[in-house]
Amino acid sequence: MGEFGGKQMAKVLIVGAGAAGLMAAGAAVRQGHQVTVLEHMDKPGQKILVTGKGRCNVTNDCPAEEFLRHVRTNPRFLYSSLGAFPPAKTMELFEGLGVELKVERGRRVFPVSDKAEEIRQALLRYAQDADIVHDGAKKLLLEEVVPEPEEAPAAPENPRHPKKKKAGPALRCIGVRGTSGREYRADAVLVATGGVSYPTTGSTGDGYRLAQQAGHTLVEPVPSLVSLVSHDADCKKMMGLALKNVTLTLFEDDKAIFDEQGEMLFTHFGISGPLTLSASSHLGDMKKHRYHAEIDLKPALSEEQLYDRITRDFALLANHAAQGALVKLLPSSMQPVMVARWGIDPATRANQITREQKRELVQLMKHWRVSIDARGDLAHAVITSGGVSVREVDPKTMQSKKALGLYFAGEVLDVDAYTGGYNLQIAFCTAQSFANNL
Repeated sequence: MGEFGGKQMAKVLIVGAGAAGLMAAGAAVRQGHQVTVLEHMDKPGQKILVTGKGRCNVTNDCPAEEFLRHVRTNPRFLYSSLGAFPPAKTMELFEGLGVELKVERGRRVFPVSDKAEEIRQALLRYAQDADIVHDGAKKLLLEEVVPEPEEAPAAPENPRHPKKKKAGPALRCIGVRGTSGREYRADAVLVATGGVSYPTTGSTGDGYRLAQQAGHTLVEPVPSLVSLVSHDADCKKMMGLALKNVTLTLFEDDKAIFDEQGEMLFTHFGISGPLTLSASSHLGDMKKHRYHAEIDLKPALSEEQLYDRITRDFALLANHAAQGALVKLLPSSMQPVMVARWGIDPATRANQITREQKRELVQLMKHWRVSIDARGDLAHAVITSGGVSVREVDPKTMQSKKALGLYFAGEVLDVDAYTGGYNLQIAFCTAQSFANNL
C-alpha cells in the first residue's frame, strides 16, 4: 500500500460492474485508491437497464428506519450501511452527477427522463477513474494467515475465568485469477456479482462460487420477485393481454396478504407484470398454504356504480349478443373468456340479460379469480432471495469474517427487499460502506 494524504492507498479489485460494483468503484477512487473492475459482459451495468421497466427505480425516498420495514430478509444487517448512506444521499449523489430525479407514487425515485440508461451512464461517470477490464473472475487467490505469536499477559489470568481467544480469519484474499488466466493482485477484493436472476444481463451466480471457495455458507437462492404460474386455462386464452389500473389482491388460505393497484399481464403460464412481481415476494411456503389472486378490473367504481354502468351500456347496445355488449367494458381478448366464465348463453341479447345476471357480472369484474400454483423460475426472476450468509460478513465494512481482504456488496448477499427502489439502494449503501471503510 502507498501513502495517500496521510491515508494508505490500497489496490482495490472489484468483481462485477453492476450497480454495486460501479458505486463501490466510484467511491473507492474518491478515497484515493487504485481501482480495477472485472466485468465479464461486453457492456457494464446491463441489469440496471431492466430495472423499473427500463426506467430505473433508483431508490425510495424515505428515512432509514422506514426503509428497513420494506426489507424482507436480514434488515438488521443494513443498520449501519443504510445509516451512513441513506436514500437522501443516493439522490444527492445522482443529482450531483447531473441526473434530474422525480418522486412518484409509493415514494419511488426515477430519473425525470424515465431512461435507465441515464443512471447507467451516471454510474460509469462516477467510476470513470477506475480501470474496467473485460474479464471474469474464475478463482479467488487465497493464502493462509499465520496466527501472530501471543504475548505474555501483563497480569496473570484468573484461572477460573480464562479469557476466550477468538480465532480470527484463517485466510487472506490477495486477488483473483481471471477467466483469461491473468492474475489480478489486490489489497481488497469486492465481490459485487449480483444474484442468479436475469442471467442474460450477466448475473450467473459467479459470486456464490467465489464465496464458497473462501468457506462461506450460502443461503439457497430462490427467486423473490417473479411471475406466477397458474394452471387456470383462462390465462393462456388471454396471453399477452396487459391490464392497466387494476387492483390485484393475493390471498393465502383465503386471507388477503397483499393488495395493490397498477399493471399486470396474462401469459401462457399464468400472470406477470409489475403487480404480480410485487405480490410474489409475499408468498410463503407453497407446500403449506393455498394461494389465489383476485383482480378488480374496475377499482375506480363501487359495485353499485359498476352495476349502473353495465345497465347503461346494455341499454345502448340492446340488440347485441352478450359478448358484443361487453365491448365498452373489457378488452377484446377478455370478452369471450368473461362470457364463458359468466356461464350465460352467448346468444342472449343485451336487453334480455336479467338483473341477477348483471349482478353476477359485477362480481366477476370486481373479483376475477386466478389460482396460483407455483412461483416462476429463477431465470425470469428480478431479484434473488438468498446468497452469502450475512452472519459471516461484517455489517459495517462488508468484510468477510472468513477471509481478510475479501468483501461483498449488493445482491450477492442474503438481503433482499420488496419492489420499489429498495434493492438498488441496498446495492448502493453496501458498496459505499465497503469503500468508506477501506
